[in-house]
Amino acid sequence: MKKQAQYYIDRHRFDTANSVSQGGMPPCESIFRQFETGFILRNSPRKDFDSIESRRSTSSRRRMGRARRLYYFLGLPVLRGLIRLLTATYRVERVIGAEHIEPFISGEAICAPCYWHQHHVVGSTLIRSWLQRGFKACFLVSGSVDGEVPERIARAWGAEVIRGSANQSGALALRDMQRMMKNGFSIVTTADGPRGPKYEFKPGAILMARIAGVPIIPIGCAADRAWYLNRWDDFMVPKPFARIVLAIGAPYPIPSDAPLDGLESHRIAVQEAVMSLMADSENTLHGPEEA
Repeated sequence: MKKQAQYYIDRHRFDTANSVSQGGMPPCESIFRQFETGFILRNSPRKDFDSIESRRSTSSRRRMGRARRLYYFLGLPVLRGLIRLLTATYRVERVIGAEHIEPFISGEAICAPCYWHQHHVVGSTLIRSWLQRGFKACFLVSGSVDGEVPERIARAWGAEVIRGSANQSGALALRDMQRMMKNGFSIVTTADGPRGPKYEFKPGAILMARIAGVPIIPIGCAADRAWYLNRWDDFMVPKPFARIVLAIGAPYPIPSDAPLDGLESHRIAVQEAVMSLMADSENTLHGPEEA
C-alpha cells in the first residue's frame, strides 16, 4: 500500500504542500490553522502578501527582471496566437457528462473544477469555452515567474487569477479563493500541481471545497496523438488536428462538518474519479482494447 503523503509547516510558518512530514500536523489541518489565524505569526514582521513578488518561492532565484519582462511583452502575443491556432484545429469528438457543468454555467451556483496538470492545454481550453458562455472562473496559478504567462493568457480570456505558491503562500491563496467564491467565481485548479507528484490529488482543493461548501467537478481527457514534455507531469500538448474526448464527472460535495482528519477519504475518492474519467475518455477515443 502506498504511504500517504503528509506535510508540515516550514520555517516561514507556511504550508509546504510538497514536503514530507517530519512529525507535524496533517496537511489539511495545517492549512486550516493558518487560515483561521490570519496566516501571520504573532511576533513576525508583517509582509505585504498581496504583492506577487512577496509570494515568489525562495527556493528559486529567478525574478521578474527587465529582460524577462521584455521577453514576455514581445513573446506573449506570439504565444497566444500559436495557442489559438493550435487549439482551433482540435476535433473534440465527445464531452462525456457535459450535463454536470450546465447548472454552474447557466445559474449562479459555483463549483471547483479540477484536472491534472498534465492536461492543462485541453482542460483550460474547455474552461475557455465555458467562459464564452458566461461562466465565472478564477484560475489558481503558481506564484513563480513561470506563472506570468498563464496568468496573462487567463486574464485575456476574461477569467480572474489568484497567484499562489504551494511552498510559501498556500494558506494565503486559500484566503483569496474564499474571497473570489463569495463574489461568485468558481475556482479552477490543477489538482496535482504545481510540482506533483503526478496524478496525486493535493489536499488544498478538498479543504477549499469543505470550507466554502462548493462541490468539486473532476475532469479527465484523452487525445489520440500528442507531444509529451520531459518533465514531472509529462505535460501533454495535443498535436494539430488531434481527436480529443473529455469527461466531466458528477459534482462531488465535501461535507462542511467533515473532520479535518477525515478528509483523506474524500481526497482519494476525487483522485480516483479523475483517473476513472481519464480511462473513460481513452476508452471512448480508442476503444477498451487499445486504451
